[in-house]
Amino acid sequence: MKYDPQAIETKWQRIWDENGDFHSDHNSDKEKYYVLEMFPYPSGNIHMGHVRNYSIGDVVARFKRMEGCNVMHPMGWDAFGLPAENAAIKHNIHPAKWTYANIDNMRTQLKRLGYSYDWQRELATCDREYYRWEQLFILRFFEKGLLYRKKQPQNWCPTCNTVLANEQVEDGLCWRCDAVVEQKELAQWFLKITDYAEELLADLEKLKGGWPERVISMQENWIGKSVGAEITFDVADGEDAITVFTTRPDTVFGATFMSLAPEHPLVEKLIAGKPEAAAVRAFVDRIRNMDRIERTSETLEKEGVFTGAYCINPLNGAKIPVYVANFVLVSYGTGAVMAVPAHDQRDFEFARKYNLPVQVVIQPEGPALDPKAMTEAYTGSGCMVNSGQFDGTPNEDGKARVADWLQESGRGKRTTNYRLRDWNISRQRYWGSPIPMVYCDTCGIVPEKEENLPIVLPLDIQTHPDGRSPLVDSPEFYACECPKCGQKARRETDTMDTFVESSWYFARYTDARLDTAPFTPEALSYWSPVDQYIGGVEHAILHLLYARFFTKALRDCGFLNFDEPFRNLLTQGMVLMDGTKMSKSKGNVVDPTEMIARYGADTVRLFCLFAAPPERDFDWSDSGIEGANRFVKRIWRLVEELQDVLTPVAPCSSTAAQCTGENAKAIRHKEHATVKKAGDDIRLRFQFNTAISAAMELVNDLYQHKDALREEENGPAVLSSAIATVLAVMSPITPHLCEELWQILGHTGRLALQPWPAFRDDALVKDVVTVVVQVNGKVRARLEVPSDAGQQAVQELALRDENVAKHVEGMTVRKVIVIPGKLVNVVAN
Repeated sequence: MKYDPQAIETKWQRIWDENGDFHSDHNSDKEKYYVLEMFPYPSGNIHMGHVRNYSIGDVVARFKRMEGCNVMHPMGWDAFGLPAENAAIKHNIHPAKWTYANIDNMRTQLKRLGYSYDWQRELATCDREYYRWEQLFILRFFEKGLLYRKKQPQNWCPTCNTVLANEQVEDGLCWRCDAVVEQKELAQWFLKITDYAEELLADLEKLKGGWPERVISMQENWIGKSVGAEITFDVADGEDAITVFTTRPDTVFGATFMSLAPEHPLVEKLIAGKPEAAAVRAFVDRIRNMDRIERTSETLEKEGVFTGAYCINPLNGAKIPVYVANFVLVSYGTGAVMAVPAHDQRDFEFARKYNLPVQVVIQPEGPALDPKAMTEAYTGSGCMVNSGQFDGTPNEDGKARVADWLQESGRGKRTTNYRLRDWNISRQRYWGSPIPMVYCDTCGIVPEKEENLPIVLPLDIQTHPDGRSPLVDSPEFYACECPKCGQKARRETDTMDTFVESSWYFARYTDARLDTAPFTPEALSYWSPVDQYIGGVEHAILHLLYARFFTKALRDCGFLNFDEPFRNLLTQGMVLMDGTKMSKSKGNVVDPTEMIARYGADTVRLFCLFAAPPERDFDWSDSGIEGANRFVKRIWRLVEELQDVLTPVAPCSSTAAQCTGENAKAIRHKEHATVKKAGDDIRLRFQFNTAISAAMELVNDLYQHKDALREEENGPAVLSSAIATVLAVMSPITPHLCEELWQILGHTGRLALQPWPAFRDDALVKDVVTVVVQVNGKVRARLEVPSDAGQQAVQELALRDENVAKHVEGMTVRKVIVIPGKLVNVVAN
């Protein structure tokens, strides 16, 4: 026997494929199990992060098949978007050619790793057969009022030449190219994700226990629900009014100035004809391109400029100045903040900088707050003071009382605000799904007719070197007839944000080859929702929030019949090199193809699964993968050495009657304990590293006892059972090796189709157990005692032990504590 991983692995991949072992169908009486890893962008080469993610998913898929489930495990390609287009421009090749060539290469790489995908369900989001249904969804969203177009300042990446959603701006930089993001006034298409803010927040409760707490918390914070009141401040000497949102209506009497966002629509009106106008405009131009996260940072130096205008506090009639401030965002609340410097730290810092009044309106117990002596804002509880008719009211009660007064007087209302903003889906680039909308001089904005779908992205078009969309300059694409009146019209040349494609692909997998609908109700109902979703935590907001919204919107449009797309979520850690994320630019990338060529796919899979629990990062090491390779070879060698005595029996098939000797008893116990631990570790905790450790221990025990068992009457049967168990347990992890050895042992069926071994409770009970003996807390002996020995018998054995007796000599034994099967603690002095 020679272990040749290249020959063995390609052999079994061919056999699985030829026999359709991993194809799935919804016409089944079995319990369904839908396992899905986040699909990759086709960059051309898989990296170790991919290998780790997809190896985790494959273990889950193979294990659930062995448990008797009807498993769907699909794969596809997130194929539209900026990276493909930018790479194609750089290499002077069409994005379609670049993308499909990369898909072909990556498909080959994934197949070489032996993943149990149902390749009949493969999809690519750049296929017209895929995005035609996406365009249908967009039409339905428009009909339902969930899609609209408006003009407002947008995040603009000057390098990528496109707008970005708020979620795609990270520390003021483009999430793709790290260019500094600017603000640009543009008319764009938006999806009304804010209509679902409350449901998106409330339904996180349904995901608790199935999703990581960290991800749930990140989504809660991003949705950002705040309960408070809207208050209207009339502009002095004018007809306009400024509306603010506040969670602290109890502090309204302490408002001593007003802060507006630089982008607030009233700014220009307030400064018109005033001497402050030039200074305000200069300030606005400087601040509006700052990162919005930086602008809300606690460490940001607070800056502002007086507009020359005043507004009136509706509760006390005070005339307060209106400022434009760098820490106020137009995207949060109303873009205006009533500044209460005594009770808000940002306002306090601003007031001190510009010598503005500080008015205490919440007084804590103890010495009275002195506004002149305060060094920071007081944000705790207390009683309302300097607050007219509300004086003496506990401020928590005051929130409701002031809100009631505002509502009754018509000067405000109770309201709930969300940090979440509507999703900008317009992109000014070529490589994306066309937005099926038309502009007509007579009819205005008109949705395309459903029968005209798909609006096909033309492939006979050349991209521009600077990334500008060629669709704008292509009358062959944009010239069309109005779907409503038939007159000449212009097609939308923006394409969709690629997160739209990844917001529903999990549903398309249920019927990926259907050409008459996005999916059939029967298949969708059977498979959905996804039972186990696997991917990086970096997608906690962007992708996962959008997919949740899309699911709810498609449900309300009659396409889906469930509320949440992913029942359970596993977020895996990164693969590092010397503590740093692998990156081509850093030169610390390990090529999976090279590792497979050197060690085989099973070894690569084993190392990625054994190095750390899935949710934690792990550092790549040459010694680690070499250790994994040694274990693979150790299993091979074990079968090779025992081949002459082994027979094709089922795992855990040796009986108590066959295991009368000590060697056989030890192996049978370890065999069943391994099945229980590995099964629990995979099924309940996804702790693949400890499952592998259990199998390693069984292999070690087999090496220890194999020679003795060869000579025992029933020894070969015991060895055959235990080795079959090793192969079954390791099959989801190193499937090719285990299939080959399974066949070598004489089994006729494929191991991938075998059930997970069943352990026996009686086999987990040892005849003899090891008991640790302590004297005054220090271990002095380890005893082998009958597992059914009583406490008195164990105590007597412990005290008779030579080493224990030596350590209590000359002392009086005060107490002996016996924990059956585990510990004896002798207390003596």
